[in-house]
Amino acid sequence: MSSKRSLRQKYSRIAREGIYEENTRYTQQFDRDGEPICNRSNNPCFSSILNSRLQRRQVLRGTLAAAITSMFAGSILNGLKARPANASTPMLGFKAVPISEADSIVVPQGYTARVLIPWGEPISGSFPSYSLKNTGAEQGMQVGQHHDGMHFFPIEGKSPYEGSSIDGLLVVNHEYVEPRYTHAAAVGQALGPDDFPMKEDGTRDTDQVLKEMNGHGVSITRISRQSGGSWKVVRDPRNRRITALTPMEIRGPVRGSDLIKTKYSPDGTRTRGTINNCAHGVTPWNTYLTCEENWARYFLNNDEDVPRDHERYGVSTDGTSRYGWELADNKADEYIRFGASASGASATEDYRNEPNTFGWVVEIDPFNPKSTPVKHTYLGRFAHEGVVFQPPVEGQPIVCYSGDDARFEYIYKYVSAQPYNQATASGALLDDGTLYVARFNEDGTGKWLALKFGENGLTPENGFQDQADVL
Repeated sequence: MSSKRSLRQKYSRIAREGIYEENTRYTQQFDRDGEPICNRSNNPCFSSILNSRLQRRQVLRGTLAAAITSMFAGSILNGLKARPANASTPMLGFKAVPISEADSIVVPQGYTARVLIPWGEPISGSFPSYSLKNTGAEQGMQVGQHHDGMHFFPIEGKSPYEGSSIDGLLVVNHEYVEPRYTHAAAVGQALGPDDFPMKEDGTRDTDQVLKEMNGHGVSITRISRQSGGSWKVVRDPRNRRITALTPMEIRGPVRGSDLIKTKYSPDGTRTRGTINNCAHGVTPWNTYLTCEENWARYFLNNDEDVPRDHERYGVSTDGTSRYGWELADNKADEYIRFGASASGASATEDYRNEPNTFGWVVEIDPFNPKSTPVKHTYLGRFAHEGVVFQPPVEGQPIVCYSGDDARFEYIYKYVSAQPYNQATASGALLDDGTLYVARFNEDGTGKWLALKFGENGLTPENGFQDQADVL
């Protein structure tokens, strides 16, 4: 067993037991998913504010929704009030399924469950059939692993919510991969969920790394309902995979910043790929937003001094990254970039800034396979869990909300500088505006704080250099 494998097992134990791992630079705690808890501020968390406002007995009686409504009064919360679930009421509409521990899908009487676009389903290119022996390149033509946020776009392409309900593009996120199930070489090895096969010399087989990278990202697949009620994949030129290797454009205030200049993009305008895509969003102009969540540990920085833009979200600082992609044995540029230590004379000669090109919201046009995905930096860099738009109003700014899914983090709101116009609306509305963070007060009120350089303590005196640095 290699020392790197021992380290990974140690991290698994940290995740299970919730203990602290001492580091020469800082102390890091991991949650139950093995993700580091990186917010070490002294701000009170929302649960402490909630507990100070509510009677614990009231919460335990099952009236949490009503209690929150009394704390944050407003008609928007009325829908949260608890309603009794009764299998015999017409509101439920079906007979409840019995409790079961069987390893099978159980649906109510009269319903049918069928598998649609599983991992390995061929959707593009040469349409290679699934096999555990599939190559990395073949995975790039197949549906990825661990589906998450998804949306069905009616085939007309005019509205994300109106149009055909039987023919359209199903767009699906792929949050992560499990190498133990991905490779034929992993069969028979004692591997945990985040472990991966390694070679005797401490490197990784390049094609295995490619396969894992192509298992990430997003799948765009045309599906159509058949006469018998089942659905099938339709071969369509719009079917495509966006992976951890797909070229992407960076827009907004961070574009061109010294913080994201790399050997691949010396001018700081581009990057490659999207990873750990969790929930999603759908824009009023009919595009898909994929959200990069727990991206930080995909990178490794072994430098003595780790910059705060790496430390804040827990870039790995010892041993290896989450999947060890930087260990690919052919040492190609697209793999070594996950090693984020400083190795060149400047940032444009290595990948010390590569982690800064991740943690964003990525816009994808599902109807244009030739379009380049865009990372919108005005929506902030953090562990994104979805983007939800307020219904757009003609002539008013676009407003959308996003949550940071790391523990003890924050809720955000973005307001565009320009008004919404249905005829001309595009992703440009996400590149000029204001990002706000929610602050909740102990008396149950709250305030949106603008994350603008020069305001609310975001000043050079507190270590912020410009708006790109803030975001």
